[in-house]
Order: sequence, then C-alpha cells, then structure tokens
Amino acid sequence: MADARLEAMRLVRAKDWPNALIQLDRALRASPAAPQLLLSRAQCLIALGRRAEACATASIALQGASADAALLDALGSFFSFVGDQEKALAAFERAVAVAPDNPHFIFNRATVRRFMGQLRGAEADYDRVIAARPEDFEAYKNRSDLRAQTADDNHVDELRRLLQHGFADWRGEVQIRHTLAKEYEDLGEYANAFEQLQLGARKRREHLNYDVATDVATVEWIIEAFPAAPGAAASGQAVPAPAAPQPAAPIFIVGLPRSGTTLTDRILSSHSQIRSAGELNDFALALVARVRAENPAAQLARRDLVARSAHVDFAALGREYIGRARGVVGEGRFTDKMPLNYLYCGLIARALPDAKIVHLTRHPMAACYAMYKTLFKDGYPFSYDLGDIARYYIAYRRLMDHWQSVMPGAIHELNYERLVADQAGETGKLLDFCGLEWQDACLDFHRNASATTTASASQIRRPIYDSSVAQWRHYAAQLAPLHDQLNAAGLIP
Repeated sequence: MADARLEAMRLVRAKDWPNALIQLDRALRASPAAPQLLLSRAQCLIALGRRAEACATASIALQGASADAALLDALGSFFSFVGDQEKALAAFERAVAVAPDNPHFIFNRATVRRFMGQLRGAEADYDRVIAARPEDFEAYKNRSDLRAQTADDNHVDELRRLLQHGFADWRGEVQIRHTLAKEYEDLGEYANAFEQLQLGARKRREHLNYDVATDVATVEWIIEAFPAAPGAAASGQAVPAPAAPQPAAPIFIVGLPRSGTTLTDRILSSHSQIRSAGELNDFALALVARVRAENPAAQLARRDLVARSAHVDFAALGREYIGRARGVVGEGRFTDKMPLNYLYCGLIARALPDAKIVHLTRHPMAACYAMYKTLFKDGYPFSYDLGDIARYYIAYRRLMDHWQSVMPGAIHELNYERLVADQAGETGKLLDFCGLEWQDACLDFHRNASATTTASASQIRRPIYDSSVAQWRHYAAQLAPLHDQLNAAGLIP
C-alpha cells in the first residue's frame, strides 16, 4: 500500500481529485487511522464538493493527531477554511502546545481567536508573533484592527520606524501603511491617516492586473440578459420557469463590502431560527457549473456565460446551491452574506422563489470611503483607486435599481444609517420581511458568540455605534474627486 500512498500524494499535487481519492481509500484500507492520509482525503472531498463527508473525515484525523504540530496546524487550517472555527482553535491550541515558540502556529491561533471574538488573547498572540518574527507585517495589521487605538496605547512609533527601515517586498509596505493609516484615524490625525492610506492603496493598485471597465460592462450584460421579471429574456423568447418554492429557503444579504452586511448577518443569526453560513461563494459556483453542464462544448467568454445564465434549468440551480450550502449549515433556515450576490438577484429569484434578499445600502461617500480604507485579503480589486471605486459604485447602483424595478417588493432595502439611528424599528422591519417573529436577542447581536471571518470580526463584538456614519467627512477635501463623480451620476443625496 506504500505505492498507493505515493500515487495518492502525486495525484493530490496534480489536483486530480477523483483519482487521488481512489488511491487514498486504497492506502487507508491498510492504515485506516493514519491522520495525514485522512486529512488528504478530507481535502480531496472538499475539492469534490462533498463538504459534510470531508469534515467527518478531518474530525477523525484530529482525534488521531498527537504530537505532530505541523499536522495539527494543517488540520486547524482545514477546519477554519470550512467554517468550523471551534475545531480549528482546538487544533491550533494543540499545535502551539507541541511547539510553543513557533510563530506560524501562534499566528494561526490568533487569527481564529479574532474570528471567535477572543480579542485579548488574539492581541497577545500577535505580540508574540511580532516579537519572534518582526517582518510579519500582516500581524501588525491584524493586531491594530482588534481595537480602537488610544493616545496612551497605540503602535504609531513602532510603525513609523518600520517605514523608515524600508521593505524588501511591496506587500509589507502596503500592510504597514494601511495599519498606520488606521491608527492615525483612531487618534484623530486625519491628514496623516489619509496620506498613509493613499500611499498604501496606490502601491497595492500598482500590482493589480485589473480593469474596472470589465466589471462595468458585466453589469450591462446582466441587465441585457435579465430585462424583466422571471419569464422574459432579452430576445423575447421564453426562459425556463422558476423553480418550485422550497421550504427553509435562505436569506441572501447583498450589497457592497463594508456597508453593514456583517452587522445584518449578526442580527439575523441571533434569531433562534436562523444560522449564518457566512460568505458563501456557492451560488456563483453552482451557476457557472450549471451553465457549463448545459453547454459542454462551448468555450464561454464572460458575456456568453452571462447570456446563457438566463436560460439554465433554474430548479436544478436552486437544488445544487442548497446542496452545497447544506454542507456548511445543515438543516433549517440560514443567511448567506456574500455581498457580491447582488449580481445574481434575478437568478436567485428564479432558482429559489422563497428566498429572501436583503440589500444593504449606505451613504455613497461613506460606502466608498469604507472600501477604500480596507485592505482586503482577496477580491474587490476596484477598491484601491478612487476613480475605480466611483465607476464600480455607479454600475452597482445601476444594477440594483434595475433589480428593484423589475422585481418590485422582492428585495428589502436596509439602510445602514437608518439602522444605526433606529435599531429596534429597522430590525423589526427586517424580521417582518424575512417572516420571523420578534426576538430580543436580535438587538443584542454583539452577544452572539458564533465566529465571523470578515473584516468586521472585531467591530461586531460591540453594541451598535455611530462613529463610522460620517467618518468620511474628515476627508472631504481629499475625497472631492470621488464626490464629484458620484454627484454627476445623481447618486449624492
């Protein structure tokens, strides 16, 4: 069976998941409790979309892993990836116990502690990482984001020294400039904050291969493909009928990042009947898979994919999405707070007729500034240039206005500023739209102990606050070109 093990590892490296799984199962027949083989099997199953089976396999591996810190760390990363942060933390705790001075394992534990709201423990871990590995610039950024910095307790001098010393890699400079901008903003030094933010964002944009025109065009292609309510297509030909209603349909929370989607997710998932699935990319993945399955011989460019998405088997699309999501949240109602699902509102309405769609809105300048100042780990490449942000935002609003016009009443608009000003009233309207009875726990969302992995992981541990509502006004002069573009588009209230 040694040959099966070697062949399995070769196939895993080649990402030939089906054949790798066959060889792993052969090897496991000889060594059924081998933790490394079990982890590799779990990774194959995830790649094949068999999430529940993958998690069960990884759980067996975790039980058998003992003194191998690297294996425990890999298991922790697996569980964090699939959203089981409690098991991830248990694995990282064991890895740190085996290798207490390894900064990599400590960093990973800090990350999961942040997701779970253990902010003091996370900060202590990041301090240890920085002491052991001063060039770990992501640790500085994550540590700063854990809390508001104060005049008596901040890292500004330390960060300035890092800038003076210079960086071997541009990524380090981006991390530290964004971190310093955040700390300056906490301290009310707004001119210094924007200077560092602009330098960091410009450096990040220089290293992106991105053209916002493609995203703007995609909006036009979507509107062209879905010009009316379910049942009509651009060409006038009939489209497949919407899927039949399904019980326990999901609640999609859509919009732009940093617009209040995580806050809304915490409010809803504090209700006893709702679980949060986090930010799933499963609807987009299921859609692409369905289009390609129905057009197996076609080499589809993005515009063709969008056009053909209006003619898929919507019932199959709905079933495939639900099947993927169930691997994360099990039975019952759940939220999916992937912001970019705003692109698919027309498809969601067809594939999942009972689904609820909640659209978060925010003052355009506040929304755009919040994105500009955020260093996203992945995605949102438009957010590092004010001109790109303006063009993207205008296109996003055009699409959301289109969805509202062709599906009146299907999308509940929840405004962040109104939610902050009248939490109880807006929460009541939200629950009514979702068909949920009032529960006081929804007002106490900050007591929700479940993990969250978004950029708001620290903020949602606090009661609702209004300090970010008008924060952009401190930078009115620097943001004037953005304001002018949005105003010319008629989007400034």
